[in-house]
Amino acid sequence: MTDPTAYVNPFVGTQDGGPDYGHGGGAGMTFPGAVAPFGMLQWSPDTVRTAGGGYKYEDNRLYGFSLTHISGPGCTGAQDIPILPISGVIGSSPAETSYHQTFHHRTETAEPGYYRVTTTSGVTTELTATTRAGIARFTFPPGRPGTVLIDITGSVNGVDDAEATISGNAVSGWAHTGGFCAAPSRYRVYFHAVFDRPITGSGVWQDNTVRRDTAVRGAAPTRRTDSGELEVHGKGCGVYLQFDADRPVEMRVGLSFVSIEGARNNLDTEIGATDFAAVRAGTRAQWQRQLERIRIGDGAPDRLRTFYTALYHCLLQPNIFDDADGTYTGFDRQLHTVRPGHHHYATFSGWDIYRGQAQLLALLVPDVAADIARSMVDDARALGDVWDRWSHQNTVTGVMNGDPYHSILASIYAFGVREFDAAEALASMVAGADRIGEKSGYTERPGNEEYLRLGYVPGKVSDTLEYCLADFGIAQLARRLGDDATHRRFMQRAHGWQRLYNPRTGWIQPRHADGSFAEPFDPAATDGYVEGNGAQYHWMVFADVGALVELMGGREHTTARLDEFFTELNAGADRPHAYLGNEPSLQTPWLYAWAGRPDRTQDVVHRVCTELYRPTPDGLAGNDDLGSLSAWYVWAALGFYPVIPGRAELFVNQPAFPEIEVTRSSGQTIIVSAPGLCDSLRYIRSLSVDGTVTTRAWLPESFARDGGRLDFRLGPMGDLAYGTAESDAPPSFDAGRLPHPDPTYD
Repeated sequence: MTDPTAYVNPFVGTQDGGPDYGHGGGAGMTFPGAVAPFGMLQWSPDTVRTAGGGYKYEDNRLYGFSLTHISGPGCTGAQDIPILPISGVIGSSPAETSYHQTFHHRTETAEPGYYRVTTTSGVTTELTATTRAGIARFTFPPGRPGTVLIDITGSVNGVDDAEATISGNAVSGWAHTGGFCAAPSRYRVYFHAVFDRPITGSGVWQDNTVRRDTAVRGAAPTRRTDSGELEVHGKGCGVYLQFDADRPVEMRVGLSFVSIEGARNNLDTEIGATDFAAVRAGTRAQWQRQLERIRIGDGAPDRLRTFYTALYHCLLQPNIFDDADGTYTGFDRQLHTVRPGHHHYATFSGWDIYRGQAQLLALLVPDVAADIARSMVDDARALGDVWDRWSHQNTVTGVMNGDPYHSILASIYAFGVREFDAAEALASMVAGADRIGEKSGYTERPGNEEYLRLGYVPGKVSDTLEYCLADFGIAQLARRLGDDATHRRFMQRAHGWQRLYNPRTGWIQPRHADGSFAEPFDPAATDGYVEGNGAQYHWMVFADVGALVELMGGREHTTARLDEFFTELNAGADRPHAYLGNEPSLQTPWLYAWAGRPDRTQDVVHRVCTELYRPTPDGLAGNDDLGSLSAWYVWAALGFYPVIPGRAELFVNQPAFPEIEVTRSSGQTIIVSAPGLCDSLRYIRSLSVDGTVTTRAWLPESFARDGGRLDFRLGPMGDLAYGTAESDAPPSFDAGRLPHPDPTYD
């Protein structure tokens, strides 16, 4: 096949692709800049009208090119050390005068590992990056000097303290910043930059003063207005460097979260004297190797673009956090060293990625997933067995709800990843899940005392369901490790959701501490739910869907309820329908398998893939959240999805391509064959697994771990002999029985 990097469009998700329902906007919040797979340095443009990823496609004003980003969050973070080239000399201080540059999208180019833009002032910026370092090439229009502004207080959420020093043709510095999603957490980021041209003039600015000096230190508050615009406000500091414009200027920069020396060493180790073209080619080759883990035999160009762009977004984060020498700053603010050949990873959007993206990494790159698991355990241990929900860099933010890391580790283990200390992880997970109240300045499970006493959190459906899934993950890991007592205890806890099912209304709904239900109940109401409503959270009992089907009156009633739910695919939180631009609804299309109607799953998946995903800047209908929505598309295109967090069963739908080959980094392969696939022949008539016909619309965990071959026979409508029998039902886990009577599906 063609090099898959040619199908990646890094602009996908940078423009609004759906309504703004108040949970971060209607765009993917991705960024288009230069980055290596799982790269620490993510060098990308930031627009004046900012977004979670820093870049708003609808805006044509550049604030700068900052060194750190988060891909797809619904609120702002990072965007540290923005760098802006301008034509001419500096006048008044950038802290009080805007130097924003305008541009047109027709002058932009982006591909894996490379970004280029020419502003209307005639300055061309090209960026490329390795894991921890990068090169910028600035080409200035002739006749005027070219100037590079380095704003050390320009982080999107403000900077508490920062410092920079000019020494010869180099600049070094750091910033103390943070504030992701308004959290109080803070981290320190360091950089070291070297220029290949003589500096003809230089100096610093501090607040409203510009002076000839070689060092500056200061701070700046948040730079965003209520409308999301980045603005100048008379506070802040940085350095400026002036060059002759007769030929391009190259800026080589290293990044570190340890020290300036670490940033310098990262630059020397990863780039050194390597030229721009070689760095660009090397990083593109890295991307090609990663993207070729999934090889497509044939497909429509737009579908290939959607697929490989989604896969690209899944491989951006979590990001490598240790320096080239293996050192990193832990959550305890102490220096640690990773084992040779391994990495420490950071920035985990746990609430989002436990529903599919973490499992995709475990499938494709189990070596990376093992390091991610080890990193999570090390972070928790550093805090005294405290597990975050949404970590940014080496800080706890506590953003969102639930206790998702437990599901992530259980899923990684279920997919066959063993290269981390699972017993240590389990002990730490149990300690965190059993704790009531605060430790290390953080409460892991708000309402845990009531959850442990009552089996649910009064008034909080979302918290209850999240804790149940987390406890299910702990139970599953315990069972795999032979800890039967912990397995039984946490399986009992995992079924607290049943206490929230109200037989009078037929809904899972908020319940008071005295046992009474809040009535009247409106499934579109959002009280007691996080970024969703009662209709959307009703289905989030993925470990025990069979029990929910029974409570709802059986398979036909469940099918009717699901059909009604999917009359809208992205309804937002105020309507009682699917909200597939956000995470809580992601697994719901596959719940038809428990109702014996996998053909309905195929309908919904096809609609979502064609209506909510496109290979264009507006191609995502909600925040990508470090690859969560993108992972949904990748799984759906492969023809299966990991519906149950903490497990590795894969639930089947029609694939998006007639021939697919998946190669795990550990060597196992999965082959998917669907000859004749097209929009008019997209229903599963029969399925063979490794040559044996099956009527089940789900695959055992062994398939995900060991690989195998799927052969689909497709037609214009579903076959009612496929997946409809009671014996075809997927496993449903309760507190008192084995997962499934067939031991091959354990």
